[in-house]
Amino acid sequence: MSDVFGKALLDYQLGNYTEDITTNSSLDEVDCIPLPYLFRNYKEMPKLEQKALQLCKGSILDIGCGAGSHSLYLQKKGLHVTALDFSKGAIEVCKTRGIANTTNANINDYNGTKFDTLLLLMNGIGIVGKLNNLSDFFNHLKSLLASGGQILLDSSDIIYMYEQDNDGGYWIPDGPDYYGEVEFVMKYKGEKSKPFSWLYLDYNTLQTAALANGLDCELVFKGEHYDYLSKLSLNSQ
Repeated sequence: MSDVFGKALLDYQLGNYTEDITTNSSLDEVDCIPLPYLFRNYKEMPKLEQKALQLCKGSILDIGCGAGSHSLYLQKKGLHVTALDFSKGAIEVCKTRGIANTTNANINDYNGTKFDTLLLLMNGIGIVGKLNNLSDFFNHLKSLLASGGQILLDSSDIIYMYEQDNDGGYWIPDGPDYYGEVEFVMKYKGEKSKPFSWLYLDYNTLQTAALANGLDCELVFKGEHYDYLSKLSLNSQ
Protein backbone atom coordinates (compact mmCIF):
# COMPACT_ATOMS: atom_id res chain seq x y z
CA MET A 1 0.00 0.00 0.00
CA SER A 2 1.30 3.45 -0.97
CA ASP A 3 2.53 5.58 1.94
CA VAL A 4 2.86 8.99 0.31
CA PHE A 5 2.77 10.80 3.66
CA GLY A 6 5.42 8.57 5.21
CA LYS A 7 7.69 8.83 2.18
CA ALA A 8 7.60 12.63 2.39
CA LEU A 9 8.38 12.62 6.12
CA LEU A 10 11.28 10.21 5.62
CA ASP A 11 12.72 12.34 2.83
CA TYR A 12 12.69 15.39 5.08
CA GLN A 13 14.20 13.50 8.02
CA LEU A 14 16.99 12.14 5.80
CA GLY A 15 17.82 15.51 4.27
CA ASN A 16 16.14 14.89 0.90
CA TYR A 17 13.68 17.77 1.13
CA THR A 18 12.93 19.22 -2.31
CA GLU A 19 9.15 19.73 -2.30
CA ASP A 20 6.06 19.71 -0.10
CA ILE A 21 2.98 17.49 -0.10
CA THR A 22 0.12 18.88 -2.18
CA THR A 23 -3.52 18.02 -1.51
CA ASN A 24 -6.61 18.10 -3.70
CA SER A 25 -9.98 18.12 -1.99
CA SER A 26 -13.66 17.76 -2.79
CA LEU A 27 -13.97 21.47 -1.92
CA ASP A 28 -12.10 22.16 -5.19
CA GLU A 29 -9.17 23.41 -3.14
CA VAL A 30 -5.52 22.74 -3.94
CA ASP A 31 -3.34 23.17 -0.89
CA CYS A 32 0.08 22.18 0.37
CA ILE A 33 1.45 20.68 3.58
CA PRO A 34 4.89 22.23 4.20
CA LEU A 35 7.14 19.43 5.46
CA PRO A 36 9.20 21.67 7.79
CA TYR A 37 5.99 22.55 9.66
CA LEU A 38 5.48 18.88 10.55
CA PHE A 39 8.86 18.92 12.33
CA ARG A 40 8.23 22.11 14.34
CA ASN A 41 9.29 22.55 17.95
CA TYR A 42 7.07 23.69 20.82
CA LYS A 43 7.76 27.40 20.32
CA GLU A 44 6.72 27.13 16.66
CA MET A 45 3.40 25.44 17.46
CA PRO A 46 0.08 27.34 17.49
CA LYS A 47 -1.21 28.34 20.92
CA LEU A 48 -3.97 25.74 20.60
CA GLU A 49 -1.42 22.92 20.36
CA GLN A 50 0.68 24.37 23.17
CA LYS A 51 -2.43 24.45 25.37
CA ALA A 52 -3.21 20.81 24.55
CA LEU A 53 0.33 19.72 25.43
CA GLN A 54 0.13 21.60 28.72
CA LEU A 55 -3.06 19.71 29.58
CA CYS A 56 -1.57 16.25 28.89
CA LYS A 57 -1.18 14.08 31.98
CA GLY A 58 -0.19 10.56 32.96
CA SER A 59 0.32 8.04 30.17
CA ILE A 60 -0.45 9.49 26.74
CA LEU A 61 -1.39 8.00 23.38
CA ASP A 62 -0.56 10.43 20.56
CA ILE A 63 -3.01 9.31 17.86
CA GLY A 64 -2.00 10.21 14.31
CA CYS A 65 1.40 11.34 15.56
CA GLY A 66 2.88 12.09 12.12
CA ALA A 67 6.52 13.12 12.47
CA GLY A 68 6.17 12.90 16.24
CA SER A 69 6.70 16.56 17.20
CA HIS A 70 4.07 16.46 19.96
CA SER A 71 5.30 13.12 21.31
CA LEU A 72 8.89 14.31 21.31
CA TYR A 73 8.00 17.38 23.38
CA LEU A 74 6.00 15.32 25.89
CA GLN A 75 8.76 12.72 26.18
CA LYS A 76 11.33 15.44 26.87
CA LYS A 77 9.05 16.68 29.67
CA GLY A 78 9.39 13.25 31.25
CA LEU A 79 5.88 12.00 30.41
CA HIS A 80 5.18 8.47 29.20
CA VAL A 81 3.94 8.85 25.63
CA THR A 82 3.22 6.33 22.88
CA ALA A 83 3.27 7.66 19.30
CA LEU A 84 0.75 5.90 17.04
CA ASP A 85 0.30 6.32 13.31
CA PHE A 86 -1.07 4.25 10.43
CA SER A 87 1.85 5.41 8.27
CA LYS A 88 4.86 3.12 8.47
CA GLY A 89 7.13 5.93 7.26
CA ALA A 90 5.87 8.26 9.98
CA ILE A 91 6.70 5.71 12.65
CA GLU A 92 10.19 5.19 11.18
CA VAL A 93 10.72 8.95 11.46
CA CYS A 94 9.48 8.95 15.08
CA LYS A 95 11.97 6.21 15.95
CA THR A 96 14.79 8.08 14.20
CA ARG A 97 13.92 11.22 16.17
CA GLY A 98 14.31 9.27 19.40
CA ILE A 99 10.74 8.55 20.46
CA ALA A 100 10.94 5.51 22.72
CA ASN A 101 7.43 4.08 22.38
CA THR A 102 5.88 3.82 18.91
CA THR A 103 3.08 1.83 17.32
CA ASN A 104 2.38 1.41 13.61
CA ALA A 105 -1.35 0.71 13.66
CA ASN A 106 -4.81 1.87 12.73
CA ILE A 107 -6.32 3.36 15.89
CA ASN A 108 -9.53 1.41 15.25
CA ASP A 109 -7.57 -1.86 15.56
CA TYR A 110 -5.53 -0.81 18.58
CA ASN A 111 -6.49 -2.11 22.01
CA GLY A 112 -5.25 -3.71 25.18
CA THR A 113 -3.70 -0.71 26.90
CA LYS A 114 -5.44 2.12 28.73
CA PHE A 115 -4.17 5.69 28.83
CA ASP A 116 -4.75 8.77 30.97
CA THR A 117 -4.69 11.06 27.91
CA LEU A 118 -5.70 10.36 24.31
CA LEU A 119 -4.28 13.14 22.14
CA LEU A 120 -5.61 13.93 18.66
CA LEU A 121 -4.07 17.12 17.26
CA MET A 122 -3.89 18.84 13.86
CA ASN A 123 -7.62 18.33 13.37
CA GLY A 124 -7.10 14.94 14.95
CA ILE A 125 -10.79 14.00 14.92
CA GLY A 126 -10.52 14.14 11.12
CA ILE A 127 -9.46 10.49 11.00
CA VAL A 128 -13.07 9.53 11.73
CA GLY A 129 -13.78 10.46 8.10
CA LYS A 130 -17.58 10.54 8.22
CA LEU A 131 -19.96 11.90 10.82
CA ASN A 132 -21.83 8.60 11.09
CA ASN A 133 -18.58 6.90 12.20
CA LEU A 134 -18.36 9.11 15.27
CA SER A 135 -20.31 6.94 17.73
CA ASP A 136 -18.23 3.82 17.02
CA PHE A 137 -15.06 5.89 17.26
CA PHE A 138 -16.00 7.39 20.62
CA ASN A 139 -16.91 3.97 22.00
CA HIS A 140 -13.51 2.66 20.92
CA LEU A 141 -11.70 5.61 22.52
CA LYS A 142 -13.63 5.02 25.75
CA SER A 143 -12.22 1.47 25.82
CA LEU A 144 -8.70 2.98 25.77
CA LEU A 145 -9.33 5.48 28.58
CA ALA A 146 -8.10 4.83 32.10
CA SER A 147 -10.32 5.85 34.99
CA GLY A 148 -10.34 9.65 35.21
CA GLY A 149 -8.79 9.89 31.75
CA GLN A 150 -9.29 12.56 29.10
CA ILE A 151 -9.47 12.94 25.33
CA LEU A 152 -7.93 16.12 23.91
CA LEU A 153 -8.85 16.87 20.31
CA ASP A 154 -9.02 19.81 17.97
CA SER A 155 -10.99 20.56 14.85
CA SER A 156 -12.29 23.43 12.72
CA ASP A 157 -15.74 24.48 11.61
CA ILE A 158 -15.30 24.90 7.83
CA ILE A 159 -18.64 26.67 7.36
CA TYR A 160 -16.59 29.75 6.38
CA MET A 161 -15.56 28.00 3.17
CA TYR A 162 -19.12 28.18 1.84
CA GLU A 163 -20.70 31.26 0.31
CA GLN A 164 -22.76 33.57 2.49
CA ASP A 165 -26.07 35.09 1.43
CA ASN A 166 -27.26 38.60 2.26
CA ASP A 167 -28.89 37.42 5.50
CA GLY A 168 -25.63 35.99 6.83
CA GLY A 169 -26.61 32.37 6.16
CA TYR A 170 -24.45 29.93 4.19
CA TRP A 171 -25.07 28.19 0.89
CA ILE A 172 -24.42 24.53 1.69
CA PRO A 173 -24.91 21.99 -1.11
CA ASP A 174 -28.03 19.84 -0.83
CA GLY A 175 -27.49 16.22 0.07
CA PRO A 176 -27.32 13.79 2.97
CA ASP A 177 -23.68 14.43 3.82
CA TYR A 178 -22.52 16.70 6.64
CA TYR A 179 -20.79 19.78 5.22
CA GLY A 180 -17.59 19.03 7.15
CA GLU A 181 -16.96 15.74 5.34
CA VAL A 182 -14.16 16.26 2.82
CA GLU A 183 -12.43 13.88 0.41
CA PHE A 184 -8.68 14.32 -0.07
CA VAL A 185 -5.90 13.01 -2.28
CA MET A 186 -2.26 13.62 -1.35
CA LYS A 187 0.44 14.03 -3.99
CA TYR A 188 4.19 13.89 -3.52
CA LYS A 189 7.01 13.44 -6.05
CA GLY A 190 4.71 11.99 -8.70
CA GLU A 191 2.90 9.60 -6.34
CA LYS A 192 -0.75 9.88 -5.35
CA SER A 193 -2.48 8.51 -2.27
CA LYS A 194 -5.80 6.76 -2.51
CA PRO A 195 -8.71 9.15 -1.86
CA PHE A 196 -9.53 9.34 1.85
CA SER A 197 -12.28 10.97 3.90
CA TRP A 198 -11.50 13.61 6.51
CA LEU A 199 -13.93 15.15 8.99
CA TYR A 200 -14.02 18.79 10.06
CA LEU A 201 -16.41 19.08 12.98
CA ASP A 202 -18.13 22.15 14.37
CA TYR A 203 -18.10 22.29 18.16
CA ASN A 204 -21.87 22.00 18.70
CA THR A 205 -22.02 18.81 16.63
CA LEU A 206 -19.03 17.40 18.54
CA GLN A 207 -20.62 18.22 21.89
CA THR A 208 -23.97 16.64 20.92
CA ALA A 209 -22.25 13.47 19.69
CA ALA A 210 -20.06 13.26 22.79
CA LEU A 211 -22.98 13.58 25.19
CA ALA A 212 -24.95 10.97 23.23
CA ASN A 213 -22.03 8.57 23.77
CA GLY A 214 -21.56 9.10 27.50
CA LEU A 215 -18.81 11.70 27.28
CA ASP A 216 -18.69 15.16 28.83
CA CYS A 217 -17.35 17.76 26.41
CA GLU A 218 -15.65 21.01 27.37
CA LEU A 219 -14.41 23.80 25.09
CA VAL A 220 -10.97 24.65 26.49
CA PHE A 221 -9.50 26.88 23.79
CA LYS A 222 -10.84 28.80 20.81
CA GLY A 223 -8.46 29.63 17.99
CA GLU A 224 -8.45 32.67 15.76
CA HIS A 225 -10.03 31.04 12.71
CA TYR A 226 -12.97 28.73 13.49
CA ASP A 227 -10.65 26.24 15.19
CA TYR A 228 -10.97 24.97 18.74
CA LEU A 229 -9.59 22.53 21.30
CA SER A 230 -11.92 20.42 23.41
CA LYS A 231 -11.54 18.04 26.32
CA LEU A 232 -13.76 14.95 26.57
CA SER A 233 -14.06 12.75 29.64
CA LEU A 234 -16.25 9.88 30.75
CA ASN A 235 -19.64 11.10 31.88
CA SER A 236 -19.63 11.41 35.67
CA GLN A 237 -23.34 10.66 36.02
